[in-house]
Amino acid sequence: MYIIFNPIQMKRLVAGVDIDRVATTLALVDEFGKIYAKSSFPTSDHKEFKNYVARLKDEIDILSEGLHIPHTIEAVGVGAPNSNYYTGDIENAANLIWKGRLPLGKQLSTLFDNKPVVVTNDANAAAIGEMTYGGAKGMKHFVVITLGTGLGSGIVVDGNLLYGHDGFAGEVGHIIVEKKNGRACGCGRKGCLECYASSKGVKNTALELLQGSSEGSRLSKIPENELTSKEIAFAAKAGDPVAKKAFEIAGEHLGAALANLIAVVSPEAIFLCGGVANAGDLIMFPTKRAMEKNVLPLWKGRVKLTFSSLEYENAPILGAAALAIKEIEKKSVVVARRKVF
Repeated sequence: MYIIFNPIQMKRLVAGVDIDRVATTLALVDEFGKIYAKSSFPTSDHKEFKNYVARLKDEIDILSEGLHIPHTIEAVGVGAPNSNYYTGDIENAANLIWKGRLPLGKQLSTLFDNKPVVVTNDANAAAIGEMTYGGAKGMKHFVVITLGTGLGSGIVVDGNLLYGHDGFAGEVGHIIVEKKNGRACGCGRKGCLECYASSKGVKNTALELLQGSSEGSRLSKIPENELTSKEIAFAAKAGDPVAKKAFEIAGEHLGAALANLIAVVSPEAIFLCGGVANAGDLIMFPTKRAMEKNVLPLWKGRVKLTFSSLEYENAPILGAAALAIKEIEKKSVVVARRKVF
């Protein structure tokens, strides 16, 4: 009798990376969305971008070395602000300390012996995560809105992310919603949606309301530098009138903008995620009300507005990982076709 031992199967993993202003979070992920290891480090630790990229590569290596199962890292997917999927570059990101055009994809691929590195913006990564592992499974037409420090969006049409001719399509956060006396935006213009419906926007609205009348508001007792959208949400849930009004205003702007977006892309669903979305009904109710009030009759009651089914902290990582997996699959198809022909 012979016993045949199968060789140990090598697990194929990808690295998913989420870069934001404060922290860079990374994880090793398989094709089913299982996270095997995860860590983070401060994004602004390195003043030189090339040193930051070297640190990112080292951090991925550390995760890999600490994972005690046979595995390979096949590719890296990155979600980052103002990233161009076509070039792999970060371009003039207002929320990062490095300015200009940053060749993230090229530099990181070189450090990884030319393994595939695919880069997209963080909201696009969240949309891919939602489509692959979340509530948008099976959907071909949907939008993900990320309500964090800024306001990002990932738009999926016919099952594919909308990139446009230059890689930057889908900047819903920079739809102008206030033409008169609009707030200054990091993009250089005034009155962008991001200035009103992001966490920073909610905070600025609350501060403006407090200047008008702070009587009876617990927010007036919080120092400005300590005031966050999370604190405002806590106050609103406790019945604070200023805090509740701040979310009402954010929802009115967001809902009206989504009504316009629906007229352009006709999505099956719109998913909200991010810090502001964690406020739950405080942001959902006024947003849905404003969206239904302003949408064309053709779409009234026909577009689902809901929260992401993924944990926000993992959605961009999983999306970036899914993007890397798609890149591997794409290259495998190309290689297979070359062998056939």
